[in-house]
Order: sequence, then structure tokens, then C-alpha cells
Amino acid sequence: MGSAGLGLALAEGLASAGITQVVVCPGSRSTPVALALARLAGEGRVRLHTRTDERAGGFLALGLAKAGGAAAVLVTSGTAVGNLMPAVMEARASGVMLVVITADRPATLVGTGANQTTHQVGIFGRHVVGDLALAGSDDAPAAWSAQLSRLFAAGFGLRTREPGPVHINAAFTEPFVDDLMADPEPTRLTSVAGSRPAVPAQLVAGPRTVVLAGDAPAQVGHRARELAETARLPLFAEPSSNARSGRCAIAGYRLLLDTALGERIERVLVFGHPTLSRPVHRLLSRRDIELVVVSPSASWPDPGWAASQVCDDVELAPGDDDWLNEWRLVDRELPTDPSPAGRRAAGRGGGVLTGQSVADAVVASAPQNLVFGASSLIRNADLSPIADPVPDDPPTICWANRGLSGIDGVISTAAGIALATARPATVLIGDLGFLHDAGSLHIPAGQPVPDLRIVVGDDDGGSIFGTLEVADAPCYQPLFAMPHGRDLAAIAEGYGWPARRVDGVDELLEYLGRPVHGIEVLVAVFGA
Repeated sequence: MGSAGLGLALAEGLASAGITQVVVCPGSRSTPVALALARLAGEGRVRLHTRTDERAGGFLALGLAKAGGAAAVLVTSGTAVGNLMPAVMEARASGVMLVVITADRPATLVGTGANQTTHQVGIFGRHVVGDLALAGSDDAPAAWSAQLSRLFAAGFGLRTREPGPVHINAAFTEPFVDDLMADPEPTRLTSVAGSRPAVPAQLVAGPRTVVLAGDAPAQVGHRARELAETARLPLFAEPSSNARSGRCAIAGYRLLLDTALGERIERVLVFGHPTLSRPVHRLLSRRDIELVVVSPSASWPDPGWAASQVCDDVELAPGDDDWLNEWRLVDRELPTDPSPAGRRAAGRGGGVLTGQSVADAVVASAPQNLVFGASSLIRNADLSPIADPVPDDPPTICWANRGLSGIDGVISTAAGIALATARPATVLIGDLGFLHDAGSLHIPAGQPVPDLRIVVGDDDGGSIFGTLEVADAPCYQPLFAMPHGRDLAAIAEGYGWPARRVDGVDELLEYLGRPVHGIEVLVAVFGA
């Protein structure tokens, strides 16, 4: 079967495993897989997306996988492989099933100085949950099927409950198209049963308990909210937790954790991956509380080394409302924007744009998909007012790359989410994050354009570092804030997308209320 046979086996394996969203980046060495995927796409068995930039392609695949359960990305050999590392790292930290297929030269050429040839086997190291090296010269379709079965089972976490990215390095020798039109030998994947079902832990009532929900898929966030409301507990929900709604949610929880009320917490039930603030980290590091981590995975978040119990789920009998009402009362008395910038803006009129007012406006617009970048804006959203969804409207599903919290790839990830869900997405991103991923605004001709509204908070640099100790250092501006001085709307227009600068909250709200068609960029300049 040779190289063409291996290409067909890989494409058939993806389709058989239900991995139907595939991103293809250009290259010669990956020809056998690309042609096989094109054949399956013509049969309606897979959906292909193309990107010229492998880093953007990797994050597009990550977004497709986050929203659709799994996706794959195909690249050629050489530096193309290295460009996938950021997306692979985020997929591993977030537990996302992402299949990375890297084409390679024959093993006999590695280390010889042959063109576009490097050491690719094992290149992703601990950032994948499984890897596989195949070669078309082996001509072993039965072995390929068995190996793919094991790899995909690992990626889906079927036996381990630890899903994550997997890497297939496929070495191809020329010719790449022999027997391409021949009927391939069927790729028969092994049926793999999942691990044991989740068993909830029974907790006793009594200790003053709060529910803390960090970044998580919608089903996890909804479970956190359900538990808080059933047991009548204060709910501390980060913006990307998908739990930040309802009568138990405390909008300003992080401002209260270091108060006397926060000191009275005796037990914390943790869902998802909380990462946003120092007060939360201090809470998770306390030795005087019972810390229960709810995680069905084989790994769990415990940055303060204080977890006393890890369980698949929890059940807790309802208590009275006294503890919850204390938090709700104090929460209502907090200022809407406690930052110095917010107080200055309030003195100049409520229409002035600040990080808080921009985040509040975007959250209040209740988009169908809301994607947060890693910037000060997601922290502003962590203080935004909480409102219940409008009846009969689809709830907002929130997303963020909080596995490693990098600023890279946010636009690409959001595009994948919008395409996989076939629903519009709104991105809330900082100016440096926008500049970092601006190349993702290039979409090859003929490719589907996601309905994507990108709201950029422009404070001319990385103001998030201004909250840290280094803010007073003489080198703060050039080494940390890194002011850019660029017209971000003009950059978006250069890629052919409509963009506009908005100068006030009312104007921003007006644009946020309009339907999303294709890609558009709104640049909110702080202090304007």
C-alpha cells in the first residue's frame, strides 16, 4: 500500500473514530493524508478547514475540538511541527482531544542534513497523552488500525478519564499517490469500553461551605450551579466557568475573600480549573479549611497542595439560607467598578470606557458563545454584574484557553468554536492578544467565514502588569507594558474585515446589540 495506503488508513481512522473536523495546512510531505482527506470530504464523511499558518491552524483545531469533542490538524515536516506546540500544550492542560498528524521524511534521512528534516518523533513530550510513529514503508494496515485504536482511546480518555492531545508522526516516501484511487482496506478500530461510572461522594452538612467554579465545560459549570442552588451555598464562579448565574452566584466574591466574612469559610467545593486571582489562590492554599476537589479526571487542580478529598461528584443536603444571605447582602453593597480607573470614569460620566465597563457591556450582551482572552478583561468580567438568562433565549456558553492562560491563539480558537457550533461567537480580548493572533484574520479563499465579533480592549499595552509589584520599576513600560501605538481597526481592515473604533459605552452597547455576520472588530479605546 505504501505512502498512499498509510494516508488512506489515517483518514479512514479519523472518520471511523468520529473525528470529522480536520484542519489542513499546506505542504508536500503531507500529500498522502491530504488527498485521502479530500476524498472523504467529497463523500461527506469529514469536514476540512485550511490555514496557511500552522500555529493558527493548531488553535483553530483546538477550538473545533473544544466545541465539538475532538478535531485533528495535519501539517508537513520541519518547523511546521513546532508551530503546533502552543495549541498542543493548551490542549493537554485543558484535557481536550486533539489529533496532531505530522508528516515526516523517512527515518534514514533524520540527522543527515536532508531538507526540511528534523527529529519529530516524540517532539511534544509530556504535552500529549499518547504518540505514534508510523511509516508507509511498513505496509501494515492491520497493525495501523490496532495502533490507532489504542491512540484514539487514550486521546478520548476512555480507559483513563484523562483526555488530551495525541500525536501521529507519519513518515512518507515517494511516490505519494500510488494506488490513490484504489479502494482502501477498511480501517477497523477496536471498540473500547469506558472506565467506571462516576460515583458521588456524600458530604455531611454543617461546615460553612462555598462552591468555587473555575474554567470548565458547560456541563461541569451547570453542575456546580445546580449543587450550589440545591444546597443553598454561595457560588464563586469565574467568567469561563459556565456557572456564573443564578441567585447563589456572588459577583464580587474575590473582593470578599480576604475580609472577615471570607475568613469564616470552612469548606470549599472546587469544580473546574480556577486560575484568575490571588485571593482565590490564597483560599485554595489555606490549611484551616476542608478542600474538596470535584474532578472525574485522573488529575485535578490543587495549586495550594491543600486538597483533603478528590471525588467524581458530590451530594450535599440543603441547609438554611443564613450563610448564603450573608454573602448576598455584602455583595450587593460592593461598588460596581472598584478600580481607580472606574472611579475616575464615574466622575466624568458613565459613558467612559474602562476595562470594567467594556467587560460589563460584553457580558450583558449575552452572546451565544463568549470567548475570553487572557488579559485584564477576563478579570474585569469576574466582577461584572450577574443576570439570569432571558427565558427562551439560548444560554451563553463561555470559553477560554485557561489551561495555560496564554495570550496566543484566541482568535483562531474562537473561530473554531463558532464553526463547530454553527453559532456566532463574541471574543473579549486585550490589545496585545489581538496583535499576537492578528494573522488568524487571514482566511484562505473559499473557506467558511465564522460569525465572529472581536471586541478589543485597547489600553495601548499590557496594563495587567500594572497591578503587580513591577509596576513601579523604571523598566516597566518597555519590558512589561510594551505600548504598541498601533491603529488596531486599520489592522483588521487590512485583512478585509469591517472594523471601527468605539468611544463610549452607549456606542459599544449599540453595536453589541446588532446581529453578527462574518468577522467584525470593535476597538474600545480606554479613557476615550
